[in-house]
Amino acid sequence: MKTSRWRWRRRSAGLLIVAMTATACAWQGENAGREQPAGPPAEYKAGMIGEAGPGEAGPPVKGGTMTLAAYAEAGLLDPAETIVAGSTGGMEMAAIYDVLMRWDSETGELHPQLAEDLEANGDSTAFTLTLRDGVTFSDGTPLDAQAVKWSIERYVKKGADEAALWKSNVAAVETPDDLTVKFELRHEWPTFPFMLTTGPGMIVAKSSDAGGEFTPVGAGAFAFERYRPKEETVLKARAGYHGGKPNLDRIRIVYVDDPDAALSTLSTGRIQGAFLRDPVAVQDALKAGHHGYLSMVALGNAAVINALPGHPGADPRVRKAMHHAIHPEAIYQRAYPGTGLASNALFPDFSVWHTDAKPLPYDPGKARRLLREAKADGFDGKVSWLDSQDPASRTTALAGKAMLENVGFDVELDLVRSVSDQITKVAVRKSYDVAGWALSWREAGPFARMYATLHAEGNLTVGMATTPAMSALIEELRGAETTEDQRAVMGRIQQQWNQDVPALVLGPQPELVAWPDTVHGVVGTVNSMVLLDDAWIAQG
Repeated sequence: MKTSRWRWRRRSAGLLIVAMTATACAWQGENAGREQPAGPPAEYKAGMIGEAGPGEAGPPVKGGTMTLAAYAEAGLLDPAETIVAGSTGGMEMAAIYDVLMRWDSETGELHPQLAEDLEANGDSTAFTLTLRDGVTFSDGTPLDAQAVKWSIERYVKKGADEAALWKSNVAAVETPDDLTVKFELRHEWPTFPFMLTTGPGMIVAKSSDAGGEFTPVGAGAFAFERYRPKEETVLKARAGYHGGKPNLDRIRIVYVDDPDAALSTLSTGRIQGAFLRDPVAVQDALKAGHHGYLSMVALGNAAVINALPGHPGADPRVRKAMHHAIHPEAIYQRAYPGTGLASNALFPDFSVWHTDAKPLPYDPGKARRLLREAKADGFDGKVSWLDSQDPASRTTALAGKAMLENVGFDVELDLVRSVSDQITKVAVRKSYDVAGWALSWREAGPFARMYATLHAEGNLTVGMATTPAMSALIEELRGAETTEDQRAVMGRIQQQWNQDVPALVLGPQPELVAWPDTVHGVVGTVNSMVLLDDAWIAQG
């Protein structure tokens, strides 16, 4: 990258040094409508896969269009109104807006991207951001301190996924000069810089909101060119990008609903990249020798439980009974034959955050006893399970239904047609009892997502049980100084999760941005996003 290396100006704050290698477990199970993978499952090794070292691929080739199959269509590329992740338009947004800071998946360190430097005070209660001189948005206006302040205030005002966290913990944003932004925090927060790698760090130009309809305008390597619903989004290279015009002329994002179809299209060379988060498709891509950027996302495959009044999950005995009734390995055996990492631990063995604290075990006998107690107090045993209609989601829901009914629940399935319908019922209306969902606690800086999804003041809790004890532990995690301190808190969070049971944990989710060996210069960062400002495609 065209950036200088950023380091703390103080003693180590325990930023992640993540070296994650985990071998996928295989189970011989039902076919679930997909071909059983031959041989042992591929190794999941998070980070860059198969990328040539500096200079090994030869000089970059200028020109061409890189076409990528997205996981889902992102009709609105606004970081203040969209969850910023690779699966939800993050690749497109990173290309348009860039980010103030970038996470290096190989070293676990943070580097300046649009910024030039970031410096913490002695106790991590204030951070000073220095911007690069001469950076402009694609509309020609300067990306200066006032632009950063305006964009972040807009992000918070619109209630973005990390807005509640920002509002509760950042006391003030000051701009002493055009190239300096000072963040005054309410508490000690050593990992605050991770906030500038995601939504708050994607700086939106004021002209984006001009005219009453949002138009993506950023300072990234590419500018928005066109969007055709259900077909494509096209971005064009910017000659005025601070790091110089990108190698690629354009990036084209297409929408392929089926992961097997996306992988097949990638293998035939009709596209040059694909975002895959289906364990079978990820394994097939790795076995086929594709290069890529792999993330393992804790709680990426879960079923959230609605604990709001009037729902069965309001009774903690019901939530615990559900947990004891579910066997993640049996679900993966059916939904993802021959692959996947089934686990009901918050952070399984692959994670730097894995601890000795054990999750609640599979125990159908205990589930029956808890359910009998709840029924004796008036619960009728009826629950609904919401999920999508794709094969893996449908199979997961069917397996969950069978396991819950095995201990005495009466389960009705609600299989919706689209992810948007699922989001509406779970996140907007909260009209569900149990629902397939991804909480997505990521390896790099997990605190922000944990706060958003599980803290009582978070804004992505979707009706799950949030208790004062859990909120207090998340607050403690924010101030933990070193990786060891943070891991110790994670162990107590697992223990508290066992008491609260906000969701049914099925396993981590592999997320792979895959590309052929003709593609070079792609750089990975947080939330399964990749940066394409240095990407290029070899000839022939």
